[in-house]
Amino acid sequence: MPTIAEWCVLALEHHVSGRLKEADQIYRQILAADPNHADALHLLGVVASQMGNHESAVQYIRQAIELNATESDFHGNLGNVFKAQGKLDVAVASYRRALELKPDDAGAHYNLGNAFRAQGSVVEAVACFRRALELNPEHAEAHNNLGNALKAQGKLDEAAACCRRALELKPDYAEAHNNLGNAFKAQGKLDEATESYRQALELKPELSEPHYNLGNVFLALGKLEEAVACFHRARVLKPYLPEAHNDLGNALQVQGKLDEAVASYRQALKLKPDYAEAHYNLGNAYQAQRQLNQAVASYRRALELKPDLAEPHNNLGNAFYDQGKLDEAVAAYCRALELKSDLPEAHNNLGTALQAQGKLEEAITCFRRALELKPNYAEGHYNLGKALNAQRKLDEAVACYRQALVLKPDYAEACSNLLLTLQYHAGASLSELAAAHAEYDRLQAAPLRTSWRPHQNDRDPERRLRIGFVSPDFGQHPVGYFLIRALEHFDRGQGEMVCYSDRIVQDELTKRFQAAATIWHEVCGWSDQELAEAIRADRIDILFDLAGHTAKNRLLVFARKPAPIQVTWAGYVGTTGLAAMDYILADRYEIPPGAEAHYRERVLRMPDGYVCYDPPAYAPGVSPLPALQQGSVTFGSFNNPPKINPPVVEVWAKILDRVPRSRLVLKYKGMNNASIANALANEFASHRIDLQRVECLGWSPHETLLAEYHRIDLALDPFPYNGGLTTCEALWMGVPVVTCPGETFASRHSLSHLSNVGLTETIARDLDDYVELAVSFASDLPRLAALRSGLRERMAASPLCDGKRFAENLMRVLREIWRNAC
Repeated sequence: MPTIAEWCVLALEHHVSGRLKEADQIYRQILAADPNHADALHLLGVVASQMGNHESAVQYIRQAIELNATESDFHGNLGNVFKAQGKLDVAVASYRRALELKPDDAGAHYNLGNAFRAQGSVVEAVACFRRALELNPEHAEAHNNLGNALKAQGKLDEAAACCRRALELKPDYAEAHNNLGNAFKAQGKLDEATESYRQALELKPELSEPHYNLGNVFLALGKLEEAVACFHRARVLKPYLPEAHNDLGNALQVQGKLDEAVASYRQALKLKPDYAEAHYNLGNAYQAQRQLNQAVASYRRALELKPDLAEPHNNLGNAFYDQGKLDEAVAAYCRALELKSDLPEAHNNLGTALQAQGKLEEAITCFRRALELKPNYAEGHYNLGKALNAQRKLDEAVACYRQALVLKPDYAEACSNLLLTLQYHAGASLSELAAAHAEYDRLQAAPLRTSWRPHQNDRDPERRLRIGFVSPDFGQHPVGYFLIRALEHFDRGQGEMVCYSDRIVQDELTKRFQAAATIWHEVCGWSDQELAEAIRADRIDILFDLAGHTAKNRLLVFARKPAPIQVTWAGYVGTTGLAAMDYILADRYEIPPGAEAHYRERVLRMPDGYVCYDPPAYAPGVSPLPALQQGSVTFGSFNNPPKINPPVVEVWAKILDRVPRSRLVLKYKGMNNASIANALANEFASHRIDLQRVECLGWSPHETLLAEYHRIDLALDPFPYNGGLTTCEALWMGVPVVTCPGETFASRHSLSHLSNVGLTETIARDLDDYVELAVSFASDLPRLAALRSGLRERMAASPLCDGKRFAENLMRVLREIWRNAC
């Protein structure tokens, strides 16, 4: 029968070699023979802890301490068990007791340092590790962990030196290679970090942390496939590591794989429900998917957990902004800036919200502040350009867009806004616009031609067609008012209509579109690639772009050529410039014969007008001519302020000068903004027009806007960018529109609408004739009154409002181009 001493030796052999169950059994046999054997109780507790049975471990070691309270190792290992349980305060107390009994115990100092580090008490941890190393300079683990603590203090050079010393002492120390990589990564030395992580993995391929850290380096380098692979491997090795799931979500989100990103963030939160960063990132993914309510909820949860994080406040503001909740958005951005006043993104976003509220001066101040903080901020230059454009400072706006494109050449939105702004410039020629739009194709669209693939559509020329429409404007928007009657009157036997709606806010007109469509897809949050693949999968035969270079356009979907025939129509004012766009739908007024060379697309001409107007049912009735009661004529223009350029002001001033006591009412969102109103007043004053004769009105609900025409006798069309929907609304309210068409598409909207209504007498040959026409009508009130009284009926009976006629003509045009393609 072995003695207790022999049993102890055998138990230690099993324990040291990792045969814990055998060691456990022998320690129990020793205690059966001697229940007060303190060493056996202590070591039984250590084995229990190593086997994951921490409660039993505490019980055994405490019994050992009761038998021998002066043994420092007992207290030290009790501290280890408490640390494993996450009971850091009790662990610290145990380590301190061990050091009271044995002040020069390097291991106890090291363990106390680890407990402090886990508590976040970095200064105390550093002191403990340094003391451990004074006592044992060859302690590789202490060098390594001191490096971790110094990294947390931002002392990166010292941290790297500690990790290197650990590796000198222990070259196969994988964890030290990993931590040296962390120090390099924090220093921005990504190549060195990559090498360190790779060395760690050569030594211990099963170690999850280097895979995870290497994934973050790849993510920072933009190597997304490699990052995803590393995060996946980290998750396999350590499925309960929430950080790996979170950062995998980040990589997937950058790749545009939003559904997979959401799943990863949710898994991270399942493992760690109070993980604020994962809630924030999940909010970002929802925001990208345009699931705004879910985004708001995620940001709010992140802020409940960490109220002092500026970024979630900023992105919460973005979600509110997209929901149209401008006051809440402004409040969120302001809170972000209270927490982090030098956050350029928050200044930029606050400016965007303030501009949407019509507070242009405050918005511009915000954009300029964002650019002071981050001069190479392409989005800041872009948004400053938009604000300056709204202030009618077109040259400055163009300069901002160009600077944004210098900083970010693939910034398609800035390129589109630049092109749109060029349309407002007096003197803009078709040839100049064609060249500028061709540059968009070269920079933004041409690289996507490599993705073009043959289409598998059935080439039967007489079969039922699948016609697609892509737009963010299926609702109360000019595109909506110009499109709905055509869709509602389409011959369903000839084709089915598939609508791809990029619109967040829906209204009553949206519901009509949904009812008219054969298939309705909500595509907010879809990437251009995802949308292009969906269109291709739907086997669309003819695909309509309804936005051109206006806000939220999807031209880069069309650049991928997802349909065999692609047509731009209704949403823009000319060529898109895209080689991928086959046709532009127009009429003989918008694109007269001989102008085709300036359009990248082939020209399709409708027999009447190129759009069909749907007047809102809530439009007020036509009032009597106001001048008959007022005794003086009131001119009006309810057009966008950038359309009112200096030549327009000069011509309108001539009209006001020629018509005594006449007044001019200008109305549009932001028109009453001080910077715009004052600038306009000064320009009219420079032409000797009394400021009291020009009135600037801002936004109002649509029905109220239409009712404002009860004050207007004659509408004046700006140039070279005419009114489109604005002209139709004026005519519907009985107000004739005087226009002067130019050569560009934008300058010929009113020509088309007036010609289709049969009101050609208000179309001027040139600007001198424009003045004479306005003065002539203003001088003949009976003629104006008669015209006003019958204009709505005349318009309602015209091709401009005949949805059935328009739809039939459009289907004939589409059938012809399909036959040609077949």
